[in-house]
Amino acid sequence: ASTTDDNMKRTTLIIVFCSFLIVGSSGFPEQEKDPMFWNRWAQQTLKNALTLQTLNTNKAKNLILFLGDGMGVPTVTAARILKGQLNGQSGEETRLEMDKFPFVSLAKTYNTNAQVPDSAGTATAYLCGVKANEGTVGVSAAAVRSQCNTTKGNEVTSILRWAKDSGKSVGIVTTTRVNHATPSAAYAHSVDRDWYSDNEMPPEALQAGCKDIARQLFENIPDIDVIMGGGRKFMFPKNQSDVEYPDVLKHSGTRKDERNLVQEWKDKMKDKKGYYVWNKKQLLSLNPNNVDYLLGLFEPSDLTYDLERNTDTDPSLTEMVDVAIKILRKNPSGFYLLVEGGRIDHGHHEGKAKQALHEAVEMDRAIGRAGLMTSIHDTLTIVTADHSHVFSFGGYTARGNTIFGLAPMVSDVDQKPFTSILYGNGPGYKLVTGARENVSTIDYQDNNYQAQAAVPLSMETHGGEDVAVFAKGPLAHLLHGVHEQNYIPHVMAYAACIGQNRDHCLSRDGAAALKPALSVMAAILTVTRLLC
Repeated sequence: ASTTDDNMKRTTLIIVFCSFLIVGSSGFPEQEKDPMFWNRWAQQTLKNALTLQTLNTNKAKNLILFLGDGMGVPTVTAARILKGQLNGQSGEETRLEMDKFPFVSLAKTYNTNAQVPDSAGTATAYLCGVKANEGTVGVSAAAVRSQCNTTKGNEVTSILRWAKDSGKSVGIVTTTRVNHATPSAAYAHSVDRDWYSDNEMPPEALQAGCKDIARQLFENIPDIDVIMGGGRKFMFPKNQSDVEYPDVLKHSGTRKDERNLVQEWKDKMKDKKGYYVWNKKQLLSLNPNNVDYLLGLFEPSDLTYDLERNTDTDPSLTEMVDVAIKILRKNPSGFYLLVEGGRIDHGHHEGKAKQALHEAVEMDRAIGRAGLMTSIHDTLTIVTADHSHVFSFGGYTARGNTIFGLAPMVSDVDQKPFTSILYGNGPGYKLVTGARENVSTIDYQDNNYQAQAAVPLSMETHGGEDVAVFAKGPLAHLLHGVHEQNYIPHVMAYAACIGQNRDHCLSRDGAAALKPALSVMAAILTVTRLLC
């Protein structure tokens, strides 16, 4: 056993440090020329895989879902390379935090009425366990988008609600507005994802009794323990100046009903250890041990891109996740946390691959932080995407080529260079005197460079292919093969003994059937074994 351990340590060191060794004239580390390097690495991976035969059938005390909005497989691969290159490596051999998860499957993302889905119908699937029409959140496919009178009777509840009803603490952390498509499916029932406040709703919908999504955030599940993201302006009376941007009219409040939802929340929570914060300093000055409820709204709308974030005033996704888990884990019954890297999607829609990929790398940091704060023995963590994008990278680039760089050849049709990253459609389509723009004449590594696209559109579109689902922790092995996207919350609920099917949680004599989590020491050993 000691020999095996020594071999494991040696091999792990090789893997971890291989990228830092001297790179030979061939452009990659010299040791990669030796077949033994690859054989040792593969053999160690094989040994780790064999340990997974002992399945983790513990009961999941905690549930965490990381949702990279728009994070298709090409985005995952490109983000991996970027992460490595940011650390001075060539990038391809780097491991994302999600790469370390032992179980990976694919999810089919189509909506009930759409081959290529949107973020609302998909959110209803992976949060409520029911596939739905595009543009609708928290309602079944019997509901019709924008038709208020199809809401009643077609509401479906989410796993966040199931967890709350079972006594767990629950939280939502996002880089978009907290009433955007992804988070809203956790608490709202709306036939239109764009009904952010009553200002965005048609008069007939209001007259028919439909509620805007911001209002539903506070009224449907009134005691959501942690809410963090953007979306301040949808919570305040119309034309009320924003606290951070008092002179910017577009950031002012939008509510026609003149309600101040933040003040209402603060009044309700004043005796419940509830805190409202709107900047990083306020957030990080809190002692999570003294906070039971937290509402953090850091921008009038979506948070700024991580590349442009003011690190003095705006918290990162990792910092928000850190505080959220510290608050939620105080509950002895555990917690459910939804974390959205929501602006990966926005970067792609704008054709700004650099913004999108840096958002993905930041979400991976947050996944790593959550992993350090929890145990795979009692926490089921899933990382996935709602849909993909028509984003690609190729062009026979050499090992270690900057992910934002040029392909090594010029086009044999128009004799012009091209970047490795391209989009199938979007705002990057550009003609100069009737021909494709010569990218060597512009700064294609600028943060906001819009990669060339095949079809001109003001906004790039989603992609329709399956997305990856990474899982670790109790019953993570139930995510295997290819599944419908709505299967995900059913697995999470089954693992945590919440929701509709809990018979497996009790044996015939009424005792708990799923195993309790093992000791802290066993958890540490297992984490070490899986991550090495």
